[in-house]
Amino acid sequence: MRLHVADHPLVSHKLTVLRDKDTASPTFRLLVDELVTLLAYEATRDVRTEPVEITTPVATTTGTHLAEPRPLVVPILRAGLGMLDGMTRLLPTAEVGFLGLQRDEETLQAITYANRLPDDLSGRQCFVLDPMLATGGTLVASIDYLFERGARDVTCICLLAAPEGLKLVEEHVGDRADVTIVVAAVDERLNEKAYIVPGLGDAGDRLYGLV
Repeated sequence: MRLHVADHPLVSHKLTVLRDKDTASPTFRLLVDELVTLLAYEATRDVRTEPVEITTPVATTTGTHLAEPRPLVVPILRAGLGMLDGMTRLLPTAEVGFLGLQRDEETLQAITYANRLPDDLSGRQCFVLDPMLATGGTLVASIDYLFERGARDVTCICLLAAPEGLKLVEEHVGDRADVTIVVAAVDERLNEKAYIVPGLGDAGDRLYGLV
């Protein structure tokens, strides 16, 4: 497993506003969208491309375009939906799958309740969107789901991560596949309720309100 922390002043600025408890939902959603686009730029550094010959108004030249099969973007419902537009803005030709996972607040285990993914992901680069890597259970379950369908190149984009969650993912993934985690910051720890500290609260609630 590889970890990439996006070290950029704009990332730090936007993340600071997201953390503020007084930031309203509309502003929070806008900033998540902007921040994910910045993270997506880092996350797609190794996206597969192939050469293509084109003709400019001046001459013929060789450029690059995204290789087939197209990348697959997988937002984890529901909070991951708030990251989808920011990701597809940078990868507009990517396909989008959906995975519904939620954490049991007593056992802290991830429970799958919905999925809309291709049956065969062999050879596909998969980009998983989940705002908070807290205990790591949801992300581990998501990665396993993709592995079961043949994926071996998975990049996870999160706003924040806790050391405990990163450790779990690293131990679980091992050398089985190429997994990269891209985050805006790694915070201090988890509290007794498994929330990231200092964190930004419940990302889903702050994006969409209490349901």
